[in-house]
Amino acid sequence: MQALLDAIAQLTPSPEARRVFHGRGGLHPGCEHWTLDAYPPCWVLTSFQPVPDDQVHAVHQALAARWATVAPGEPLNLVFQVRDEGRADTRVLAGAVPDPHEVLEAGTRFRVHVERGQNHGLFLDMAEGRRWVREHCTAHPGLQVLNLFAYTCAFSVVALQAGAQQVVNVDMSPGALAIGRQNHLLNGMSAGASFLAHDVFNSWGKLTRGGPYGLVIFDPPSYQKGSFVATKDYARLVRRLPTLLAPGGHALLCLNTPKLGLGFLRELLSVEAPAMVWVGRVANPSAFADEDEERALKVVVVRAPV
Repeated sequence: MQALLDAIAQLTPSPEARRVFHGRGGLHPGCEHWTLDAYPPCWVLTSFQPVPDDQVHAVHQALAARWATVAPGEPLNLVFQVRDEGRADTRVLAGAVPDPHEVLEAGTRFRVHVERGQNHGLFLDMAEGRRWVREHCTAHPGLQVLNLFAYTCAFSVVALQAGAQQVVNVDMSPGALAIGRQNHLLNGMSAGASFLAHDVFNSWGKLTRGGPYGLVIFDPPSYQKGSFVATKDYARLVRRLPTLLAPGGHALLCLNTPKLGLGFLRELLSVEAPAMVWVGRVANPSAFADEDEERALKVVVVRAPV
């Protein structure tokens, strides 16, 4: 646990949501189950296995001591979550969580909910993917964008901020899309986005008629029982790219499972959409460094032929 305590001893305040410690990357032996995230004004400590109370107390005390030094007079707000066998047990160890809770990333505001569930409303590991979308839409103003498995629509917000003309957000969860609407309003956007609470695989006709798109984003779960299993369902997405994309249009393909590497995506493209051009991989945030990049989040850019 020493590597986590060392990271806490060096942390500094920042207004941005970010990961501070990433034991999951395997670079800190003995700390593989620990992560520490900043969702200002809260810290979120997560263990991916049950841990003794004395370890949680040690981390709490280290955070309290560091926070008293770098942010004197400011309360420490600390949330602790244990994830084990698909369940999440969450409790507030210190301070309080604001309601509503809004955080910043690169100047953009997002609504989060760190006290419930395993997904907090903003995936911090996708920060570089959002940066790529922002830069791409700035360089190609007026794009039509299709955002599949949109969740809380963070990609949509940054795309519209950067000059996209229209974004179609599709997700099966009306609740997630409702937060997505709030995210747009938080950033002063009342037009330009549509929100479809649909099953992607039952909506191809509608989505195709709304195209072609200059940018398509696939960010599905790697495994969600009854909804999406990457090993069998990702191919169903990739084979639709030629009919969804405008000539020369781009797609951002996201895959977050340690069980499948870049070769999985390359093979899918060669079989299901062989005309697509492999542009390259978007690097993950440095805070999410991994001993094996094939196991880490994969975010890949491909392009349709002109």
